[in-house]
Amino acid sequence: MERLSSAIEKARREREAAQEKSENSSAHSSMTDGASSDGTARKPGTGLVTLWQSLSTVKIDANHLKRNMVLTYQANTDAVHFDVMRTKLLHQMRHHNWRRVAITSPGSSCGKTTLSLNLAFSLARQSDIRVMVLEMDLRKPAMARMLGFSQKTNFAAALAGTEPAEKHILRHGENLAFATSHSRALDTAELLQGLTAARVIDDIEARYEPDLIIFDMPPMLVADDTLAFLDQIDCALLIGAAEDTTVDEIGQCKQDIEARTNVMGVVLNKCRYLDNTEDYESY
Repeated sequence: MERLSSAIEKARREREAAQEKSENSSAHSSMTDGASSDGTARKPGTGLVTLWQSLSTVKIDANHLKRNMVLTYQANTDAVHFDVMRTKLLHQMRHHNWRRVAITSPGSSCGKTTLSLNLAFSLARQSDIRVMVLEMDLRKPAMARMLGFSQKTNFAAALAGTEPAEKHILRHGENLAFATSHSRALDTAELLQGLTAARVIDDIEARYEPDLIIFDMPPMLVADDTLAFLDQIDCALLIGAAEDTTVDEIGQCKQDIEARTNVMGVVLNKCRYLDNTEDYESY
């Protein structure tokens, strides 16, 4: 166990070094890539645009999304609540120079996948932001069904290193991509804490240079999958369900996250009794 922990820590240091190298390279090539002086609206280079365009595209049915409570596909009154969350998320990510955010919950049915997708579409409506959503809840993958994808993808195979990642990443529009799985995987905790999965994700980040990567993680109190992976992300957003998740469960999960990475916040979902000034509750 001690050797495994040392290996994970070594992989994390390598990722941070590679990210720093990538950032330095991006800054050096800012004149050719069209970067602004503060780096906030960097125009992707021709090669990067071509790489994103090489991903398989998918058409999404807005009505199907709405039936699955994904409401931010287009700007509307239902999307406002998520847009507020998007703005706060972006502010924190940019302030700390973070790129990877995990979204998890204490138990099942808290709405973490729904929240992940709503945030993704909200973020992607800003055309200068490239967003990737990686489905890491491999025991019970639901993202492809919620999005209405017919293509048979298996991102778990990419994480295991047996198939190329781009085979299981689908692009919507110019700046939003999803890595999904249609069927459940086995030995998921071992897969997520393995060095191969870490290197695959590092390679995806280095190649496609998304401004933000959203990881839809499994519930924390159901299995150890999320705990096994927290070292690989910059921060986590914890989702609780009103009248279901307890304060003790939130506290336990928050403590476990803080031991391994940064807690961005806690969102209380499925609130039935809110006044007109409350969009969502956070602790």
